[in-house]
Amino acid sequence: MQGVRTLVLGTLLVSVFSAVSVHSCTLSSLPPASAPRVFLSFRELKSTETAHHFAFLLNSTDYRILRMDEDHDRMYVGSKDYILSLDLNDINKDPLIIHWPVAPQRRTECVLSGKDINGECGNFIRLIEPWNRTHLYVCGTGAYNPICTYVDRCQRAQGMLQDQMPRAGGRTSRAADPSTSPEPHEPKEYIFRLEPGKVDSGKGKCPFDPKLNSVSALINGQLYAGVYIDFMGTDSAIFRTLGKHTAMRTDQYNSRWLHDPTFVHAQLIPDSAEKNDDKLYFFFREKASEMGQTPMAQSRIGRICLNDDGGHCCLVNKWSTFLKARLICSVTGSDGIETHFDELRDVYIQKTQDTKNPVIYGVFSVSGSVFKGSAVCVYSMADVRMVFNGPFAHKEGPNYQWVAYQGKLPYPRPGTCPGGTFTPNMKSTKDYPDEVINFMRNHPTMFNAVYPVHKRPLVVRTNVDYEFTTITVDQVAAVDGNYEVLFLGTDKGTIQKVIILPRDDLQTEELVLEEVEVFRVPTPITTMKISPKRQQLYVSSVVGVTHLALHRCDVYGEACADCCLARDPYCAWDGKSCSRYSANQKRRSRRQDVKYGNPIRQCRGYNSNANKNTLETVQYGVEGSTAFLECQARSPHVSIKWHFQKENSDRRREIRSDERVVHTEQGLLLRALQLSDGGDYQCTSTEKNFKHTLVKLQLVVLPTRTINTIQTESTAPATTPLQSSAWTPSAEQYKDLLTILSQPEMGLINQYCQDYWQMGDDPAAHAHKKKDIKEVQKDLQKPRNRRHHQEQGSMAET
Repeated sequence: MQGVRTLVLGTLLVSVFSAVSVHSCTLSSLPPASAPRVFLSFRELKSTETAHHFAFLLNSTDYRILRMDEDHDRMYVGSKDYILSLDLNDINKDPLIIHWPVAPQRRTECVLSGKDINGECGNFIRLIEPWNRTHLYVCGTGAYNPICTYVDRCQRAQGMLQDQMPRAGGRTSRAADPSTSPEPHEPKEYIFRLEPGKVDSGKGKCPFDPKLNSVSALINGQLYAGVYIDFMGTDSAIFRTLGKHTAMRTDQYNSRWLHDPTFVHAQLIPDSAEKNDDKLYFFFREKASEMGQTPMAQSRIGRICLNDDGGHCCLVNKWSTFLKARLICSVTGSDGIETHFDELRDVYIQKTQDTKNPVIYGVFSVSGSVFKGSAVCVYSMADVRMVFNGPFAHKEGPNYQWVAYQGKLPYPRPGTCPGGTFTPNMKSTKDYPDEVINFMRNHPTMFNAVYPVHKRPLVVRTNVDYEFTTITVDQVAAVDGNYEVLFLGTDKGTIQKVIILPRDDLQTEELVLEEVEVFRVPTPITTMKISPKRQQLYVSSVVGVTHLALHRCDVYGEACADCCLARDPYCAWDGKSCSRYSANQKRRSRRQDVKYGNPIRQCRGYNSNANKNTLETVQYGVEGSTAFLECQARSPHVSIKWHFQKENSDRRREIRSDERVVHTEQGLLLRALQLSDGGDYQCTSTEKNFKHTLVKLQLVVLPTRTINTIQTESTAPATTPLQSSAWTPSAEQYKDLLTILSQPEMGLINQYCQDYWQMGDDPAAHAHKKKDIKEVQKDLQKPRNRRHHQEQGSMAET
């Protein structure tokens, strides 16, 4: 009789769910292409044991990965008051930590100046550059007084290590027990300490304000930096300091050169085999305005010659080869109007066999607050050089429009490097004629813009609740060719793994393989580095540092078809499981099809096992009530169909939506059950013409008369049919139950009912009914992998 009570209560709850919530559960439209095949929450990612968070607790924030040293297996991270040297193979293995705070007096002065609103009066490490084989050059904001110093990072023998490790002031530590002796098979250990007495001014190298971005490159002993160089953050410049050459900068307070820029990246890219032609490229965004218009953001690529010494009479100690051009990343609508992604967020330079022609990947977002949108555009150096060799932008006055300069250009062409291929007899920019220098001062901008390859973005996101913030790219060799895999960080703390697939019509197709939550607390990804050698991705944010594997093949499924449909170039079916692809695997058992993802062709002989784990259940319903048949899709890219077959019948028909039948993302909702609804139901998913049976169940519909008869014959008092007098739920309890039923894990309802009836008439137990409901809700809210959700038993199963 207790089982009947469970059935009756379950029927009552589903009826309430049907009456109140059915309209909110209608099947949504097919998911967009940006929907990931697999989504892993932070907890699920951690359970895969493919991600490891930096576990040492420091009183710090704003972590940034500033330098990778793969030759020595080290990664250098800067944060507030700390410099970290981490092992690339395991960031929690004996991390080397330097505590470098500002002096108390300097912090007090910073606070008194009103600059510590959000904790800015600290030493935020913003620059870590390799000075030589044994030392790093490091700079921090110094509580609005930038400072730089040298860090000794050499290797010492164990005996020397015991004698020379600095112990004073606790400034350097190994974040482990210093008395622990090294392993016998490790004859050398790293030294990581500040060089005493070698503190320089950081002006022109590191910003005063930690909220302002800066970029840097240390080349041949000279430091090039894009940075704000004043306390108020109004004087921006591309600076050159250190080394034997004269200190250089961009023209001060000249909005034609730089107008409130945000620096993103700096990269040395050679122009030819001649070293004197080498140029340093800067990527940034800045404000640009036309006559009578509000300043708007524009993305830029700028460049300077490394051997620029400035002019002789004009532009003294200022760049005489600085040029910039606009980077365009836009999509054209059906009406022909372009939507621009104006704000450059991050840049990744993909090296190629030709060092002069790397591939440039840029992440852009939409300026303004009309809607959120992001895009990834790819540029070729051939297109960049074509623009810099093209016409200059010219403006007669403040009330005129920009036009292409039509006059005669002076010789040598403005922007040409001295002593290079085209100016072998001019050894310095000081030898350039004054007309060249004057032209450069007034014409730093190119008229044409740099457009992406194929004149369109590689990846586009609009009408989503996030923006891309960072990017890194890996070139992956698969069975059917090489593929680009993009790792895109977002402002909600996730990383999307996207593959770009070629199509037969010369277009490309993006496919989101997975999205993972990297940090426990959602926070924007700030920096991201990749190590193809170790197959690891290193990620930082305000709250910490994490490294994770580039692939998690086993999360796609246990069948060959699942592995093939995933189309992940890192993964292949090895005959037993979905595992890391290796070119050394036996061809007889290896199955992979990244371009087409055709499991019918690739998985012959293995497809028979795809349905072996199909869930088969019996579910009960009551005539006139509501039943919910659960079926979770394994991927957002599949189509789900339900089929029905009556008992003792060979005919099977597809179930379509009508006034009684509602298709939802979690399953099938049947309202006002009829006796004719009893029979066999089958839920089938279809992707790439491959059909997979997810659920098989038999629905038994009990006549209302039978239930009423059972209740009448029972010893428990009953008031009306289909209602038990043991408990009449209040309105608030109904609300709690509806919240539970809105989740797909319907099987927990049955467990709750069992526990409820076991309480009997105990008043103390009934006093905790509401608390039990809350606990069930808490269980339902636990994160889960929607890709591998194990279908629960039905709510009315007995």
